Amino acid sequence: MFHRGEQAVQRRAGLTVDGWGSAGVGATIPQVAADFLTRQRLIVLAAADDTGAAWAGALTGPPEFVTVPDDRTIVADRLPAAGDPLSGLFDTERPVGMLAIEPATRRRMRVNGRARGDGGRLTIRTEQVYANCPKYIQTRADAGDSPAESRTAQVTDALTAGHQRWIATADTFFVATYVAGLGADASHRGGNPGFVTVTGDRRLTWPDYVGNSMYMTLGNLELEPRCGLLFLDWENGHTLHLTGRARADWDPARAAAVPGAQRLIDFDVERVVHITGYLPQRWSFGKYSRFNPT
Repeated sequence: MFHRGEQAVQRRAGLTVDGWGSAGVGATIPQVAADFLTRQRLIVLAAADDTGAAWAGALTGPPEFVTVPDDRTIVADRLPAAGDPLSGLFDTERPVGMLAIEPATRRRMRVNGRARGDGGRLTIRTEQVYANCPKYIQTRADAGDSPAESRTAQVTDALTAGHQRWIATADTFFVATYVAGLGADASHRGGNPGFVTVTGDRRLTWPDYVGNSMYMTLGNLELEPRCGLLFLDWENGHTLHLTGRARADWDPARAAAVPGAQRLIDFDVERVVHITGYLPQRWSFGKYSRFNPT
């Protein structure tokens, strides 16, 4: 589908290849992608709520908790649970972005389409299916599940000091974006700890590194600044969900001060949801990506 936001960003970045981005992505799920999906223990979801706020959330489960009944359908055998900003949103069908990521191998694939919950399951009808390169993914090994613990959700309008420390030491987060009529998207961002800068309790900044030049995230932000971020506590299963507004700063002088940055993204926090003990799955850290700027 033609996406004028993506094209605007591509032209500004100096890319002149036609048909690159959403326009060149197919809707069907190749067999190799279906096989990959059924092995995964982690998927990230992106959607907008009824107010237009964008959120990212995660689902984990054993291998085959995600299945592919046909080449246009993906089914997860669970839904976002209570406390998750995505909980209840899929009672009605809505656009969704999905990212399946395998940290141990640095493999990932993205799916955009429409999703609806039914009988405790999430069914996604695909509209875009594509793989991404392994850049900026840190390796993490599957450390199994942890016994269930008490789950609590804290909702605030700004980042606490603890949240700021969490984000300032993170090496990975996920981004949810959407545009009305063009769908939702979930993407990954990674770098060495400190690549996300925290300014006070309401402002984050991260560098946009060299990627595949599809600019699906920036293309959506060009048309709709509302987006969501998800930070995972990989070792303890806690999740930090942020929603707010983001904009790309194309000032080359500002980007030049940050190693590897092509441009910088500023994000203003509007709401924060911190859930303790949300994910049963645990991961142990392996190695930083060799592509991470130092």
